[in-house]
Amino acid sequence: MEEIEKVRGILLERYATLTVKADVLKAPELKQILAKIREVPAEQRAAYGREVNNLREELQAKIAAEVKEVVELPPIDVTAPMDVNAGIPDLLPSSNGSQHPITKEIAYMSDILQRMGFRVYESREIDNQYHMFESLNFPKDHPARDDYDTFMTVEEDKDGSRFIAPAHTSTMQNRILRELKPQLEDGDVIAATSIDRVFRNEDLDARHEHTFYQHEGIYVSKGVNAGMLVATLQKFLEEYFGKKIEVRVNPFYFPFTEPSFEFSLTCPFCEGEDKTCKVCSGEGWIELLGCGMIHPKVLRAADIDPEVYTGFAWGGGVERLIMMKYGIEDLRHFESAKLDFLRQF
Repeated sequence: MEEIEKVRGILLERYATLTVKADVLKAPELKQILAKIREVPAEQRAAYGREVNNLREELQAKIAAEVKEVVELPPIDVTAPMDVNAGIPDLLPSSNGSQHPITKEIAYMSDILQRMGFRVYESREIDNQYHMFESLNFPKDHPARDDYDTFMTVEEDKDGSRFIAPAHTSTMQNRILRELKPQLEDGDVIAATSIDRVFRNEDLDARHEHTFYQHEGIYVSKGVNAGMLVATLQKFLEEYFGKKIEVRVNPFYFPFTEPSFEFSLTCPFCEGEDKTCKVCSGEGWIELLGCGMIHPKVLRAADIDPEVYTGFAWGGGVERLIMMKYGIEDLRHFESAKLDFLRQF
């Protein structure tokens, strides 16, 4: 117990110096005495473990109390900058600004897909778990839900499930299928795409961001097959990159498609001839997106009979396409607000 009291003194002293108070819970001294619980003799283990937990709870209580403290800030006089006798300041000329590369490229992608017959939708930035999971064949307690590091809110819907920041634009799929079902029954097809922001609990690096953009497409009609999926994606990508490409699909698993594929294309930078290519690592192929035939349960969730109609769907990152098109090496450039990067577009 003397050891625990010694660690307590060290951590409380360190706590006073920390900017982020919660970091005290990551202290190696605390981890060390927690790990030591299993090494303590059995007759002493319960008492030792209780003291360690008391210390941790004491630290957690200090952190919680500090978070709840209300900081009184002086009021700001919002009328101070307003001089009624002053003239209206000159506005910056529009020529000083430009479109963000993501905005510009989303418009270009949308134009291509519209010319291919797809209707363009915006997604949502807060949604419910039914559209994120259940409507896409992720029933409650489905293990595949664990693959999504999803941001959730404290607020709950009427069923007691917390709202989420969508991890994919597939949250729009059920809504689109239901909205366009009448035209399907009139002999037309459902062809739609949703392009918008999505959110995932990712560690940031050159290839990963917690907030990024995704493009998704769905197509439903009678007699739709996987060959039509591959041809559609190949045509879209050839239009986007402005050159002929070769594609391939490999079997994969997604709950909302069956069969499911990983879609790859020949590297548009080296076409497999440069073993030093940094984009494809000299392999000549780049895994680009996931796709497949829409699962019958997903169609049924939208009251569409899978015995009559079939369809395909795909989803992929917008930034990944842009990076490949312009040879951008780091995803973080898009959110950096660096003018030397943005002025290139």
